[in-house]
Amino acid sequence: TAMYNLSSYNTGPFTLSGIPGLEQYHVWISIPFCFIYFVAIMCNSILVYLIVVEHSLHTPMFFFLSMLALTDLILSTTCVPKTLSIFWFGPQKISFPGCLTQLFFLHYTFVLDSAILLAMAFDRYVAICSPLRYTTILTPKAIVKIAVGISLRSFCVFVPCVFLVNRLPFCKTHIIAHTYCEHIGVARLACADISINIWYGFSVPIMTVIIDVILIAVSYTLILGAVFRLPSRDARQKALGTCGSHICVILMFYIPAFFSILAHRFGHNVPRTFHIMFANLYVIIPPALNPIVYGVKTKQIRDKVILLLFPKR
Repeated sequence: TAMYNLSSYNTGPFTLSGIPGLEQYHVWISIPFCFIYFVAIMCNSILVYLIVVEHSLHTPMFFFLSMLALTDLILSTTCVPKTLSIFWFGPQKISFPGCLTQLFFLHYTFVLDSAILLAMAFDRYVAICSPLRYTTILTPKAIVKIAVGISLRSFCVFVPCVFLVNRLPFCKTHIIAHTYCEHIGVARLACADISINIWYGFSVPIMTVIIDVILIAVSYTLILGAVFRLPSRDARQKALGTCGSHICVILMFYIPAFFSILAHRFGHNVPRTFHIMFANLYVIIPPALNPIVYGVKTKQIRDKVILLLFPKR
């Protein structure tokens, strides 16, 4: 292919037009959106605050939980403020670097969320299957290594996509029929061959996430096996309670994700409106529900939240 003169193509900003087919309902859609976003920001902030200030919560499980909360804050804040401005003020311009930044953080936090859920599954596996070795396996040093490792892995998985989009010439339309920039949506506007974008953007994150899912499934199978071998009914219920909240969060995260990715790749008869509505719910519902599920299910957090909101007179 001839080398394009990139400077003449990539300078122009893109226009994010919102949810195609629902433009007249944007203001109404913004009401629940704004509320859920507010809940996500509040709940995740409270969760991080509690985990930081409470010494009793300085354990590996809560460290990973605070990582999940921070990642959810980045995920929703990357997309939702721009989306709300589209709902309230009509189509919004976004610069090309702004668009690249948004798609990087969107996908980076997605892959990172998946890795954090895996780290949490590993933490529960060690706690329940070899509790006596828990403190020797999950030392502060090991936890820092895990945190840095999963952050770097997510970075390495997604950085190539930014370069793959950056090299594309955009000489057709600059209107993105979406509320935020995501990799394939932006790549499809290019007037060049994007097969490598589709191939890389689909296969590498999917493979990464599928490996996470398989490892999570293995660890929970082993956990459940160990739980049902516990002698006392009380101990069984306690272990199942903790795992229950994890499994809820895992299903909430992966089911919509796989649906969205597969619909992108193969669902040519899925209406665009439905697809984009779903993509919007996806960056806002899990971040709002994760801290609530953990808060309600985890006694330590539940007690601390009650103390924070209703201090003893």
